[in-house]
Amino acid sequence: MNKATHGWLNGFLGVLIFSGSLPATRLAVMDFDPLFLTVCRAAIAGMLAGGLLLIFRQQRPIRSDIVPLLLVALCVVVGFPLLTALALQYITSSHAIIYVGLLPLSTAIFGVLRGGERPRPVFWILSAIGSSLVVGFALTNGAASSPVGDGLMLASIIACGYGYAEGARLSRRLGGWQVISWALMMSLPVMLLLSFYYMPVSWSNTSLSALLSLAYVSLFSMLIGFVFWYRGLAQGGIAAVGQLQLLQPFFGLLLSVLLLHESIGWPIFIVNIGVVLCVAFARRFASK
Repeated sequence: MNKATHGWLNGFLGVLIFSGSLPATRLAVMDFDPLFLTVCRAAIAGMLAGGLLLIFRQQRPIRSDIVPLLLVALCVVVGFPLLTALALQYITSSHAIIYVGLLPLSTAIFGVLRGGERPRPVFWILSAIGSSLVVGFALTNGAASSPVGDGLMLASIIACGYGYAEGARLSRRLGGWQVISWALMMSLPVMLLLSFYYMPVSWSNTSLSALLSLAYVSLFSMLIGFVFWYRGLAQGGIAAVGQLQLLQPFFGLLLSVLLLHESIGWPIFIVNIGVVLCVAFARRFASK
């Protein structure tokens, strides 16, 4: 099995894990404040990551890695989780998931800016068409839309795309799980203090589903998913493997129906099918 194939397999596992993030976050914000959810999930994952770094005695990052790691932490440890948690107070999980269709384009753009990749022009044309379908649906689906929620989701996609590209670039040298672990460790002191500050006064009214959702986003969304995802991006290419994120809306929508009993109409599926077709063809033009 060649390196590119390993990259696609690792990327696919990462996408599967991330697919549960928005439905789990939606369940969690029903009982938890978005700020507490953001800092608590990062604190839990940071403590686990610190344990992994100690057990496997990983070498510390060099000085030139510090700023990029801090940017990864700002984007994927704080930015994306917080922005999506805030957005999910205004829009449903199934509506938020449609924005994941913009992640491949966002990741590819930052892959060019930070990773030095050069996809062919056809790639950008097809990716732009797919992204336009997503934005068009979000703007015309007034019943499920919210200007605040949609704006927060767009900001989260920009932050996430940059964090993915920057982390993938570092993973080529440091390794996938090491990058997210060091990013979590750097943010741990602040996240731990804020977790105690924003901690609920009482946990008596906290549902089991909210606690399980907190556990999922802390362990899987914040740590384990990135182990596979960063490794996949580094092995198979940021722009190419990043296209796998177009599968995430399908998995996420299914989970939203099963876990949250949200209703989803046929237009969502039509949009997702169109986007996936665009990116499926764009994949072959991801590199020169």
